[in-house]
Amino acid sequence: MTGKLILIRHGETEGNVAKMLDTRVPGLPLTERGAAQAKTFGANLSETPRALFCSAALRARQTAGYIEAATGVTAEVLDGVHEVQVGDLEGQTGAEAHATFQRVYRAWHAGDLWDRAPGGEAGYDVLARYLPVIDRLRTTYLTPGSTGEVLLVIHGAAMRLVSRVLTGVPLQFATNNHLDNTETIELVPRPDGGWDCLRWGHYTPPFAYQASPTADDPMG
Repeated sequence: MTGKLILIRHGETEGNVAKMLDTRVPGLPLTERGAAQAKTFGANLSETPRALFCSAALRARQTAGYIEAATGVTAEVLDGVHEVQVGDLEGQTGAEAHATFQRVYRAWHAGDLWDRAPGGEAGYDVLARYLPVIDRLRTTYLTPGSTGEVLLVIHGAAMRLVSRVLTGVPLQFATNNHLDNTETIELVPRPDGGWDCLRWGHYTPPFAYQASPTADDPMG
């Protein structure tokens, strides 16, 4: 056995319910349902995590707080792991804004990491702030021979992009398979310095499921 990095999407927010592009920090809070999701996630963990981290966004901090209450492990806020920043699309809920974001987001997965929404981040910007954090967690907690789980509460769009880049899961799988609130992506470090994906939401390898894209939650 070896240690795992478990990326957790935050609980449901008012923005998720409204299908809003809500990316700026601190962002909107959890709904009552989102709080219940976070409490249930913490209560259902099979083991106490080695460490617990979250982004600076309010929804991630609240989710991590409920996990902290359930496990007794103090949650630490990390810089650089907030959601993809959508610029001029911020706060919008319409079909045109969703389509623009999804076009850019799918372009990143296909390799065009310099594409961006007006006023927003490029894919390279997202990776430039995320990957050093993942590397630090690996070198601190997931060295060869280590065991246990490191939990990181973050955001759906960012964690899907980062996980595809780290593990090479198929493009169509990564772009089409959104994550529900408090669903996880489980990563395990390989001896060669890479990562394997053990779970993506409710899917396990091989990741060849041909799901159709959904706009239920643009950030999921």
